[in-house]
Amino acid sequence: MEYLTLNNGVQLPILGFGVYKLTGEVCERCVAEAIQTGYRLIDTAQAYGNEAEVGAGIAKSGIPREELFLTTKVWFKSHETEAVRASLSESLKKLRVDYLDMVLIHWPFGNIYAAWRVLEEFYRAGTIRAIGVSNFAPSQLIDLISFNEVVPAVNQIETHLLAQQWEWAQWMKKYGVAHQAYSPLGQGRANTMFTLPEVVNIAQTHGKTPRQIALRSMIQRGISVLPKTSHIDRMRENFDVFDFTLTDDEMETLHRLDTATPMIGNPQNPEKTEAAMKW
Repeated sequence: MEYLTLNNGVQLPILGFGVYKLTGEVCERCVAEAIQTGYRLIDTAQAYGNEAEVGAGIAKSGIPREELFLTTKVWFKSHETEAVRASLSESLKKLRVDYLDMVLIHWPFGNIYAAWRVLEEFYRAGTIRAIGVSNFAPSQLIDLISFNEVVPAVNQIETHLLAQQWEWAQWMKKYGVAHQAYSPLGQGRANTMFTLPEVVNIAQTHGKTPRQIALRSMIQRGISVLPKTSHIDRMRENFDVFDFTLTDDEMETLHRLDTATPMIGNPQNPEKTEAAMKW
C-alpha cells in the first residue's frame, strides 16, 4: 500500500474502498471482504445510510481498529451546530468506534461554517484525526480556509479518466489540500472509457485491465482513489495496481482523454443542487 501524508501529518492510504449504495448484509460482507483483501481505508457517509453495516463489517473482518482508516461525511441537512454534534455521536455509535480517522463536509450547502467549527472542535479533542471536505470548488475551498483555523486535509471530488480535475487539483495543491477521488471508475456512467483504444492498448502493454490503468493513472498523480464494487474478484482487481508504473508518454495519452466535465458531483450545477436539496 502507498500512502499520502496529509497536511497534519496523518497518513492516508492512497487506495480505499467506497460503499456508496451498498446496503444491508451485502454492505457488511463487502466491507469485511475488502479488508481481508488488503484495503485499509473504508469510506462511508451519513447520507449513505449504511454506517451500521460498515461497523459490522469492520468487526467481522477481525482486523484491529488501529490498522484501519475510517472516513465518514456529515450531511448538509445536519450542518447546524448541535445537529452536527449529534450526528457525529450517532456516526461513532453506528460505526462501533471511539474515534474517526477523517470526517468530511459532504456538500458545500447549508451552514458550512457552523459545521466546520464543530469538526474543528472534535478534531482538537482527538475524536477525529483529520477533517476535510467533499465537492468543494476552489472558490469555496479558499473561502473556508480564509475564515477558519484548520485547513481541510482533503477535498474529495469526482475524478476519473473523463473528468480528471486538473484545474481543481492545482488549487488544492496550492493550499496543501490532498486530492481524493470518488467514482474513480465513473460509477457505471462512464464505462465507455474502458473501451477507448488508448486505454485498452496501455492495458494490454502492462498485462492489466482498463480499470487498473484508470486507477493507476490517478495514483501516480498522487490522488487517493475510492473504487466501489460488490464483487470479490473486482475488489482484488482494483487492489492489484501497485506492481507496475505507467510511462510519462502513457500518462500524457491518458491526460488527453479528459473532457473536464464531471457527470456526478458538480456543485456548480443548479439542477444538481436542486436535486440534492430534495434528498
